[in-house]
Amino acid sequence: MSRAVDGTCERAFAAGAFICMKGDPVDAWMGIIDGLGKMASFWTTGKTTSLIGISTGGWFGEGSLLKNEPRRYDVMALRATRVAFMNRSTFLWLMDHSIAFNRYLITQLNERLGQFIGMMENERLLDPDARIARSLAGLFNPVLYPGTSRLLQISQEELGYLAGVSRQRANQALRTLEDAGLVRSEYAGIDILDLDGLSRFGE
Repeated sequence: MSRAVDGTCERAFAAGAFICMKGDPVDAWMGIIDGLGKMASFWTTGKTTSLIGISTGGWFGEGSLLKNEPRRYDVMALRATRVAFMNRSTFLWLMDHSIAFNRYLITQLNERLGQFIGMMENERLLDPDARIARSLAGLFNPVLYPGTSRLLQISQEELGYLAGVSRQRANQALRTLEDAGLVRSEYAGIDILDLDGLSRFGE
C-alpha cells in the first residue's frame, strides 16, 4: 500500500482543461478523485466524438500503459476536477507483485469492454432519449465508477457532451425521463430515481 501511495500524486484541472491528450507519452495511470471527465477524440478537421464519461472513482488509461503506446484519445475535465496520477513504474511494480491489483485490472478491462460494446449497440439502435438514459445509467457502473452519488452533479450541457447530442436535445430527453418517473432535475444536478429503469429505457 505504501508503494502505491508514494507513487501517486494529485493534480487539479479547471473546467475545459485537458487531463491528457491524444498522442501524449504514457507515464501514469489516472483516476478521478472528484469531478467529471469526458473521454473523446478531437480531430484536426474540427470534428469530435465523445466516447465515455468518467466520474468520481473511475480509473482510466491502463490500456495504453499495458501496450506501452501513446494515448489514443483525449480526456477533458467537464468541471473542476481532481485527478490521481499513479506513475508508470508503480503501476508496473503492482502488476508484478500484487495478485489483488491484477484481479482489479482484469475486472476493470472486462467492464470497459462491456461498456463499449453496449455503447455501440445504443448508438446504432436507440433514439436520443434512450441514449441519454443509458449515458446517465453508465455513470453508475459500480466497478468503473464506485464513487458516483445518486444526486448526479451534471449539467444538461455536460450530459449532451457525453451522449453526443445538443444541450437543447439533452434538455428535451430529461423532460421525457422525468415524465417517466426515472429522474428529477434539481438545482444541483439530476436526482436518479430509478437506475434500473434508466438502464432499460428504450427496450
